[in-house]
Amino acid sequence: MSTRPIPSEAVLIVNAHSRKGEALFQEARQGLEQAGVKLIAAHAIHNPKRLNAAVRAAVRDGAPMVIVGGGDGSLSGSVGAVVDEDCVFAILPLGTANSLARTLGLPLDLEGAIAAIASGRRRRIDLGMIDAHYFLNAAALGLSPMIGDTVPHNLKRWLGRVGYLIWALWCFIRFSPFRLVIEDDEGEHRMWASEVRIFNGRFHGGVELTESTDVDSGDIVIQAVTGRGMMRLAWDWYAKFFKLKSRDANTVEFRGKKLLLDTRPRQRISIDGEILARTPATIRVASRAIEVVVPS
Repeated sequence: MSTRPIPSEAVLIVNAHSRKGEALFQEARQGLEQAGVKLIAAHAIHNPKRLNAAVRAAVRDGAPMVIVGGGDGSLSGSVGAVVDEDCVFAILPLGTANSLARTLGLPLDLEGAIAAIASGRRRRIDLGMIDAHYFLNAAALGLSPMIGDTVPHNLKRWLGRVGYLIWALWCFIRFSPFRLVIEDDEGEHRMWASEVRIFNGRFHGGVELTESTDVDSGDIVIQAVTGRGMMRLAWDWYAKFFKLKSRDANTVEFRGKKLLLDTRPRQRISIDGEILARTPATIRVASRAIEVVVPS
């Protein structure tokens, strides 16, 4: 844990295209300044594709801290800009699931998140890497990318998690398991799977799906829901959501600093909610890559 204080100056960058972002941008700006955070600049980004460029520009211009407001995809897509830079990464959880905020123990309401930034502490954490893509919290292949890649934007925008769940049920009916190959230090492992999760943190889709890792563990965990029956996947989500004693009955986990992953047929990989890669893929940990703000 770093003993250096949180920077008193920052650049605020909010994904205003998200369901909450546009409405909360001005509130976040005013709240941060009232909490004592001096904003060098504040940007409401209406085109999510420009978010990463805005963060890179802030880092290049010497911002001591960048505060990014948005969902897990927005955060993960911009984090590469602060790797190996002397710039603290702070977040305002404005998304649907807010899995990273849950992993870091951050308040999910705007007022609480602002207070955590103003009075929090630094924490140096790992990042995951899938090929050349960094990610903060979790990636997945199988049913989750199918849901995330096809969910109608307005359904998610206006109904939030309820709309997401409705679409998830529709995709569940149409999805088929696949063959999975994972190679770690112990050799090659082959199995049928209906979903694979790649964890740097503990949460995915707003649900704590693993308790065996954290964002500063120094390794990556691959968790597979095994078997060809789709009801095993439904039960796994149910059991993990309600933290039943049998919640790990249908999953196996592999961990290491580098793992190789392949499937038949090829699968799309959702990285913190965004489809950015495909199998086969190399999974790595970028140890202690960035500093984030967490509650003190």
